[in-house]
Amino acid sequence: MTIEMVRSICRALPDTTEDIKWGHDLCFCIGGKMFAVVNLEARHSIAFKCTPETFGELVERPGIIPAPYMARNMWVQEQELGEVLDRRELELLIKASYELVVARLPKSRQPKLKGEVAVRKRPRPKKTASTRKRPR
Repeated sequence: MTIEMVRSICRALPDTTEDIKWGHDLCFCIGGKMFAVVNLEARHSIAFKCTPETFGELVERPGIIPAPYMARNMWVQEQELGEVLDRRELELLIKASYELVVARLPKSRQPKLKGEVAVRKRPRPKKTASTRKRPR
């Protein structure tokens, strides 16, 4: 597994941006929120968000630890990229991380799905003198 493979997985997700933060971490974000982080220094590692159930299962595996500073938010870190997780499993976990982050975004910052039609609410007609209720 290479950094380029991780980039291709993450960039394939709608509205994903990437940015280098903290000098040596490649962060993948949606709506300004991170969903995956790859350490660019030698012995590359990857961290991502997961559900509490998945978190418990993954940290029991050797080579995967609770992500430093982010474990309280259910982030895990594969200590060496490609050592424990194969491409297919990592792809599923990254997509799940993306979906977890998108679900917590305000509707206005969530990506528009292809084929989704924006539904506009029709404004209510203003009440005129003839339609107002009169006290009896």
